[in-house]
Amino acid sequence: MSGQDKNDESVKSAVKQASIEVATPKRTKEIIAKYGFSFKKSLGQNFLIDQNILNNIVAAAELDETKGALEIGPGIGALTQRLAQAAGKVTAVEIDNRLIPILKDVLSEEAHTTVIHGDVLKIDLKQLFAEQFADVSGVSVVANLPYYVTTPILMKLLEEKLPLEHIVVMIQKEVAERMAAKPGGKEYGSLSVAVQYYCVPKVVCMVPHTVFIPQPNVDSAVIKLSLREKPAVDVPDEDHFFRVVQASFAQRRKTLANNLTAFVGKERREALTEMLLKNDIDPIRRGETLSLEEFARISRSMLEAGWGSQSVSS
Repeated sequence: MSGQDKNDESVKSAVKQASIEVATPKRTKEIIAKYGFSFKKSLGQNFLIDQNILNNIVAAAELDETKGALEIGPGIGALTQRLAQAAGKVTAVEIDNRLIPILKDVLSEEAHTTVIHGDVLKIDLKQLFAEQFADVSGVSVVANLPYYVTTPILMKLLEEKLPLEHIVVMIQKEVAERMAAKPGGKEYGSLSVAVQYYCVPKVVCMVPHTVFIPQPNVDSAVIKLSLREKPAVDVPDEDHFFRVVQASFAQRRKTLANNLTAFVGKERREALTEMLLKNDIDPIRRGETLSLEEFARISRSMLEAGWGSQSVSS
């Protein structure tokens, strides 16, 4: 084939792809009309219609033909299409059974793409990974998550210690900012600590509410969570560590000493103050100023003092 013929084929391929691309206002509206689809507010359904944002999401996931992608909430398949072009295996989990026939139609030519009807919060993800991604070199979660279940889904993905490389998700802008926040700011909290314990977060781009059908009331952001090989800090009891973190942020305007006194009991107030000072932590600081390492030191010291998960009050 001559150079000109190859160029002609590339142009034809690009034109064909553009004609079936889901992520355009026209094509999205056509699909909605064809299937008589009605949006369920309770499921947080908003379909992305901006191809540049899709490009940013897929690029951040660092996929290739040897890798797999798990998509949560594929909607009508706009992102799924792009993932199928970039990855060797794509599995999409959709909770709304009305979308299953639409996805099968849109993705009919994508042989290495599987659509599963189910609730990702109830699915056995370890079994899903074993069945769907046995032959890939790495897996990333890539998704446009409904706002109302963002945190439960992400914490399930992290706490189950799945063999993930990246989690690239579009979520509410304020939530993304909290996940990536550093100590000292109002955005920094227990969610920041939990995410950064497992991952290195990076905000990829901001997403205006105008690039969805229907338009949500708030703007979004794409965040990339790169999974750490081991947690950011070494703690003997993860459950206790996270309980200490939660307690430290129980009432943000209170000092660390006051919040942790409520956690360990008033009778330990003096001992708690001494323990904080021994760890070079001023008792009048607030939880939002502490690093992960400082939270880890507090948790370790509490356990050494016998203030373990079963002995502290909640």
